[in-house]
Amino acid sequence: MITALGDTCEILDSRRSPINSSERNKRIEGKSDSELFPYYGATGEAGKIDGYIFDGEHVLIGEDAAPFLEPHRGVSYLVTGKFWVNNHAHILKHPTSNRFLCHYLRQVNYRPFVTGTTRLKLNQEQLRKIPIPLPPHAEQRRIVAKIEELFSELDAGEESLRRARRQLGVYRQSLLKQAFEGKLTEHWRKENSQLLESSDQLLNRIQAERKARFEQQMNNWKDSGKQGAKARIAKLPPALNSDELSSLPELPTAWRWEKNERYLFEVKDGTHDTPKYVAHGIPFITQKNIKNDAIDFFNVQFISEDDHARFYSRSNVACGDLIISMIGHSRGNCCLVRSERVFSIKNVGLFKFFNELQSNECLRYYYQSTVGQNLILEQSKGGAQPFIGLTELRNWPVPLCSLAEQQEIVRLLDEQFTVIEQNEREIDAALKRSAVLRQSILKKAFTGQLVPQDPTDEPATALLERIRNERVVVSAKTPKTKIDKKRASRHG
Repeated sequence: MITALGDTCEILDSRRSPINSSERNKRIEGKSDSELFPYYGATGEAGKIDGYIFDGEHVLIGEDAAPFLEPHRGVSYLVTGKFWVNNHAHILKHPTSNRFLCHYLRQVNYRPFVTGTTRLKLNQEQLRKIPIPLPPHAEQRRIVAKIEELFSELDAGEESLRRARRQLGVYRQSLLKQAFEGKLTEHWRKENSQLLESSDQLLNRIQAERKARFEQQMNNWKDSGKQGAKARIAKLPPALNSDELSSLPELPTAWRWEKNERYLFEVKDGTHDTPKYVAHGIPFITQKNIKNDAIDFFNVQFISEDDHARFYSRSNVACGDLIISMIGHSRGNCCLVRSERVFSIKNVGLFKFFNELQSNECLRYYYQSTVGQNLILEQSKGGAQPFIGLTELRNWPVPLCSLAEQQEIVRLLDEQFTVIEQNEREIDAALKRSAVLRQSILKKAFTGQLVPQDPTDEPATALLERIRNERVVVSAKTPKTKIDKKRASRHG
């Protein structure tokens, strides 16, 4: 039979007591783990606290900010022991099986019961109205046992898939490490020595090209009647000294370590100002928009044409450049600009290449590798959100090899990464199928299709009547007094 959740389950929200994070930090300071208890919120444990309000097995479900419309993520969770709950989660007890209730709440269609748009809310009034099946107690036990048996098999399969995906990530970084230690192309170098140019020769050609570009800019400035800003040749940092070189990984004989700005045409950065945003205008790219080796233009804010002109004169981003996050940098926080779309940048480093002398794809792989990452993050400032300044970007050590070898590195990495990415897509698809299967199991469980019914079980009507009678007795015995939350917070 079907009944309303509020007619079947206890809802203990009146005993909730939120404590802000600063107060909790004061209360847990200097205390050991054995003196602390879990502090729960909308989607799980939100920290620790030195007291508890509840003891025993309960079901929690978010009141707001929970993934109500994403059933595969699970909006309810089972907790046991002593714990505390803030006012962002409802606290429930099922009269016969909390596990049955928890599983059921993970497949409910919450759309008719939640309010809001970006931050959905399930208030207690609507929570009480959610319909819930009430099979015989023995059947509830059979349903829970079957769900958990099947879910245990799915858990094992999903963990194998996630482990395989992690291993692909390790393999990816292993390939990058081999590439920028010269090991990936070691055999190729032996067979193609006639194609190799020494790193000294390449660097000399880069320096000559830099000088030629400067002279061309000066000639253009003179031909224009000396209009606009006078061209200035960049002052390059000094080469790596012996102490710096001794701390870097060993490279093949034909390679050398060189500082970024001595090797690249230009290393710049975008503005660090925050302009006034507008509804429509020029995309304003920050570190948050650089992810998955691409620029996210879908979740971007805009600035005016005037602000863009002011910022663009500093960075002048163009197709073929590489942009890299200066805040919270990690693998994937850099990408090549692959379109002519106009945008401005903030807290983003900008690398410009001598495209005819370098492989920007090869350099992109280097900047994403742990070899490159570790060298720059050692120089970063801050902790959880490291900041890499322009000086660090300009002095970032880069392994320099001939253009032909750079192109071979890219070919080999592209070849291997294509296989890795295909495997990753297959794993992701399998994980999605597993999530769908979980929902299918739950749907069958709560429509009477997962386990057989037993005609000898106590009828659901008798169970409901017993539950109601027990609640009347408990209500009559419970004093109508307000819970002393202050006392609970100190003494549990």
